[in-house]
Amino acid sequence: MNGTADKASRGYATVPQNVDQTPANSTSKKTSAFLKLTSLITLTIQNALLALSLRYGTTRSGDRFFASTAVLMTEIVKFSICLLLVYFEKGSFSKWKNCLYRTVIQNPLDTLRVAVVAILYVVQNNLLYLSAANLDATTNQVTYQLKILTTAVFAVIMMKRRLLALQWMALLVLVIGIVLVQITESTDKIGKNNPDQNRLIGIAAALGSCCLSGFAGIYFEMILKTSDISVWIRNVQLSCLSMPAALVMCFLKDFEKIRDKGFFFGYDLFVIYLVLLQAGGGLIVAVVVKYADNILKGFATSMAIVISAVLSVYLFGFEISLKFVLGAVLVVLSIFIYNMKPVKKDPVIQQDTPKAIADDKV
Repeated sequence: MNGTADKASRGYATVPQNVDQTPANSTSKKTSAFLKLTSLITLTIQNALLALSLRYGTTRSGDRFFASTAVLMTEIVKFSICLLLVYFEKGSFSKWKNCLYRTVIQNPLDTLRVAVVAILYVVQNNLLYLSAANLDATTNQVTYQLKILTTAVFAVIMMKRRLLALQWMALLVLVIGIVLVQITESTDKIGKNNPDQNRLIGIAAALGSCCLSGFAGIYFEMILKTSDISVWIRNVQLSCLSMPAALVMCFLKDFEKIRDKGFFFGYDLFVIYLVLLQAGGGLIVAVVVKYADNILKGFATSMAIVISAVLSVYLFGFEISLKFVLGAVLVVLSIFIYNMKPVKKDPVIQQDTPKAIADDKV
């Protein structure tokens, strides 16, 4: 019996040898390559723009918006995006409505599982605005890469993951690079001319944000892996809790200011753009993770650091020192090393970057 007949007898689908499958495969590969390239370019631009936009938005002259209200509006936009994605996933309004009712309303205890994550993400996002107001864009962006270390540590502690020796070395290089960036005197004109800017507060806010990002990301990943609920539904549950948490943060942090000046004080087209940019970041990361891999995602992150550094020189008068360049190079190098996969895989050792590093929730 020849090979084709043998496969047919076992129930395998066979393809006639005279049928050319090349065009279909070629089209599929081209589509995949296009989506990969587009998502990576978009992620690179989004990361660079977010760092620069946060810096400008929190230090520009004129009426200053309240960061706590921007965080709340970001959560509302994320909630709307996730609802729309769930609708596309289900395909009809009735299925969409029934799905949301069953998973969010009828299972309140399951929804409350993500309460810790929701609160931590709200605090983290407020810290990001605080660090942006006190650190130049590039220093803030480089320092925030420490979330790779915090996420890895929490993955080892909470999920019993094992990292390669090469990955531990990459984390050490990351820490050295960030320390070099912090001890440098590189800054921008905004920092020099703003007596209210406090570098120590900025560093503390960035480090606190990294710790919260690492713990919340791994905790959320554990929730995703212990249920069959889709990631979009989980993000709807998350937003249902993060919106009230963000509202509480508005009252705790800026109640008197909001009462006197209004919730949307200082809002203009730029602030609206900033909210949309931050809200869309998680969605872009999700696309990158789906169509690309960790090495390419690391490349996008590294390129974003370089782009923001160059643009900061022209936009904010950022002064780059030799120590800063060396530290930034080490951080970029560590990202590549950490996400590098060896040729021979050990099934026991966790090789991929934890999903949470791909970034925070959508």
